[in-house]
Amino acid sequence: MRRQLRPTDVKRLNRTWRRNTSNRLSLILESVTGPFNVGSIFRSAAAFGVDQIWLAGNATPPTNPKAGKTALGTERLVTWHEPVPAVDAVKAAREDGYTVLAIELTAEAVPLHRADLARDVCLVVGSEDHGCSPALLDSVDGVCYIPQVGRVGSFNVSVAAAIALAEARRQEWQNLADS
Repeated sequence: MRRQLRPTDVKRLNRTWRRNTSNRLSLILESVTGPFNVGSIFRSAAAFGVDQIWLAGNATPPTNPKAGKTALGTERLVTWHEPVPAVDAVKAAREDGYTVLAIELTAEAVPLHRADLARDVCLVVGSEDHGCSPALLDSVDGVCYIPQVGRVGSFNVSVAAAIALAEARRQEWQNLADS
């Protein structure tokens, strides 16, 4: 019979994965204004070991009560920076040693699973309505997209961020033996 892991077992399992994780991962949220989306992104970021989040444009900070309600306290586990212009956030991430890749549908974007994410990478997601701005897209190192086969044109921004973070960690861990 299958049973759920006890909290102690979950901590042990997570510690094992953490020991096998050395790549730094960060995010830029450009004009993501929905507080529930911001809270959800912070929660996913904390789960995947994101080091820092740069807010850009008119992004809602995690101090917003509705964002905090969704983040469930995880916003305290990730370093975040007050909103700055998007190009400045890209510059700051690059100066900190990250390769900056936007998650966006553009003509030159590569499928997410083919992008080289197994390194220190900063992933960028854009606003719920318009995606990443042209200025931001001109300043990043590359662009990738999440392949879809359904009849919907895009993912919710918090879901897209979680998928991209999961793929970055999957690529890093793909050569590890399952524990």
